[in-house]
Amino acid sequence: MAKKADFSVDEWKALRTGLLGAGMFVSLSDRDFTDTFGEVGAMTKYLADVQIAGSTELMRELAHEHGNPFGLTASPDRVRDETLGSLKSATATLTAKAPDEVGPYRDFVLGLASAVAGAKSGESAVETAAIDGIKQALT
Repeated sequence: MAKKADFSVDEWKALRTGLLGAGMFVSLSDRDFTDTFGEVGAMTKYLADVQIAGSTELMRELAHEHGNPFGLTASPDRVRDETLGSLKSATATLTAKAPDEVGPYRDFVLGLASAVAGAKSGESAVETAAIDGIKQALT
């Protein structure tokens, strides 16, 4: 089983940015301020659940990561671009170093994105398109 210690600082950053960025990307894709609080709550709850019951130790370690990898003033375009780039990098790293973790990571990222999209008003067409982009980056 892979652990955080098995990855370089840059590799861990890509894993973390891809994961947390996926939730932020979906939230920012359909910008409705009234939904933001519910989406943040859904993201926080999903991460808390994986901290306890994640499918692998690596996923539980990732779920324990806190903070916003983009800061408070990042543009939606920056969040999208860096998230998708990080997901591609993370997938390549996991494929090379921990192939058994590729599926759990993909499921974790997509689960988090879906939780955010389903919060408040339900998944919109724009959020579905964002999730489709995330799926592509994870292949």
